[in-house]
Amino acid sequence: MSKQELPLVDAGQACCAPLVCAPLTEAEAGELAPLFKAIGDPVRLRLLSLIACHEGGEACVCDLTDAFELTPPTISHHLKVLKQAGLIDSQRRGTWVYYWLNPGVLERLSAVLGPRALVSA
Repeated sequence: MSKQELPLVDAGQACCAPLVCAPLTEAEAGELAPLFKAIGDPVRLRLLSLIACHEGGEACVCDLTDAFELTPPTISHHLKVLKQAGLIDSQRRGTWVYYWLNPGVLERLSAVLGPRALVSA
């Protein structure tokens, strides 16, 4: 169909499908971007998965370092990034540090990525 053959759209008719949910505000996008940046690395995404799937919902750093062919300082760096983003929290118990997911932050990400958000896509 050439440009001349395109059907005319009534001025009162929308050109696109209406939004089903509200898009993110600039402030919301600014809050969420660091979270997505933190999980944008495959090692960090895998660390989150390992922690989430670990028995009791928390994992010792010793369990996490054994799962990778990376040095402990590299794993610690990735865990630090996840913690600074607020995705995980930790507690030292003796010589080991235990990590768990921060459910509030994950619920926020889930709300943005959930089925309702994908309906308009």
